[in-house]
Amino acid sequence: MRIALSQLTADTDPKVNLGSVRAAVTEAAAQGARVVLFPEATMARFGIPLGPVAEPLDGPWATEVRAIANTAGVVVIAGMFVPADDGRVRNTLLVTGPGIDTAYDKIHLFDAFGFAESDTVAPGERPVTFTVNDVAFGVATCYDLRFPGLFHALADEGAQVMLVGASWGWGPGKREQWELLCRARALDSTSWLLACGQADPSTTGERPAGLAPTGIGYSSLVSPFGEIREQLGAAPGLLVTEVDVAETERARETIPVLANRRF
Repeated sequence: MRIALSQLTADTDPKVNLGSVRAAVTEAAAQGARVVLFPEATMARFGIPLGPVAEPLDGPWATEVRAIANTAGVVVIAGMFVPADDGRVRNTLLVTGPGIDTAYDKIHLFDAFGFAESDTVAPGERPVTFTVNDVAFGVATCYDLRFPGLFHALADEGAQVMLVGASWGWGPGKREQWELLCRARALDSTSWLLACGQADPSTTGERPAGLAPTGIGYSSLVSPFGEIREQLGAAPGLLVTEVDVAETERARETIPVLANRRF
């Protein structure tokens, strides 16, 4: 199956970002992609008040993403913000396309490196999987990469390919941590792992101030054996790649960590 990773630098205006989603989906579909993964916070980047941009899943932003996906005949996974009941928002991955319409609310919130996501974001509660052409996918968001239990749970639910949307925080050693964690979670779950992050905004002439995680790039395709097979750089770009789930099955036969688990 062909899967595209659209590494972008989100604007503060959701309408501008819809244009970026439309352009990337059109290009990815032309290259034969069946699934197109966008970063966390595709709707609007971190570092701005999230409440004013948040919309329900049946609001205009998500509705337009659905239309883009259905017109192109692909499944789109894109990060957005949805109002929560307690006045905060939910950090959500919308998953939509022909015959599919679901969403994942980020479970593990980024209260680390001096940033407190939980001040403005309410946590999700359940893992989410979906199936396209008999390939089972699990989804996760950014800081979730530091928690192997989620990826075990997704594999237990049948996921063969993990899709991670991220807006990774910049700083010393953060690229190394990103790559290590992507490889580790692929090995933990013996699954393909495709991680799409926000591009480094400095590559487009901007570095938002403050502690908000605005992205470092390096979106990656990692094999079920933990190898980085393909990777973008720091700047915006589109990676269209091929995933063969037979390799997931070979990895699970060769390294049966899921079957051998005791805890």
